[in-house]
Amino acid sequence: MRILVTGVKGQLGHDVVNECTKRGIEAIGVDVEEMDITDAAAVDRVITESKVDAVIHCAAYTAVDMAEDNPEVCRKVNVGGPGNIAKTCSKLGIKMLYISTEYVFNGEGVRPWEPEDKPAPLSVYGQSKYDGELEVQKNLDKYFIVRISWAFGLNGKNFVRTMINLSKTRNELNVVNDQIGSPTYTLDVAVALVDMIQTDKFGIYHVTNENWCSWYEFACAIFKEAGIDMKVNPVTTAEYPAAKAKRPMNSRMSKEKLIANGFKLLPTWQDALKRYINELRNCGEI
Repeated sequence: MRILVTGVKGQLGHDVVNECTKRGIEAIGVDVEEMDITDAAAVDRVITESKVDAVIHCAAYTAVDMAEDNPEVCRKVNVGGPGNIAKTCSKLGIKMLYISTEYVFNGEGVRPWEPEDKPAPLSVYGQSKYDGELEVQKNLDKYFIVRISWAFGLNGKNFVRTMINLSKTRNELNVVNDQIGSPTYTLDVAVALVDMIQTDKFGIYHVTNENWCSWYEFACAIFKEAGIDMKVNPVTTAEYPAAKAKRPMNSRMSKEKLIANGFKLLPTWQDALKRYINELRNCGEI
């Protein structure tokens, strides 16, 4: 099997290529330099010439707050991009796996979101990712849409790295305690995606590490695991300096569909964090 992976310079794309290589699956990693996903002709040429069996589309515009000021740029990447890829995949008769987000939901209530729940995004970013999902569904039959949340990995910026970097200049932090979700290690997601792309169990899935917490609880766990002495104060979203984009308060995601289709659940986020902190230690970041 040959797979083209977009966004290879990002956390998830990087890990997906490595996971494919580990399994002896040929992966062609591309980023904007090799294939500008907003350019339909370039997308068609690169995917066609690559002679791949599937595309795992990890590339995205992910600057949630900046998207509020740059909606056109955000939509060009997050809506036009997957649309271009889906059209080419349809023409070639190959599979596509599109990475989406819990930001497609409004975050109300406490019940875990099911894949078939109706999206109602709160932000430009969330709307663009949902519209990207619709582009994939409109243009292609053989698709997987995989929503992930609160991602962290070795190849990019994330909440864990931010907390550790802030600890170098501060001894006290305020962190939101009323937004709930599942911190998710891209290394673990990559395993699930490579498992999935080798099947024909198409549809929409939620893939996150197991268990839930607030950002405050996650921050406390990060400092404890890293052996960093830091005072963390829980605050409400209302008390936090206003971010431009609204965040979903409830980012709990149901993984029942994964189980029903015979896919493995990811390890707990606590287990994932322990492994990730060890990696950061080995890299000399802690």
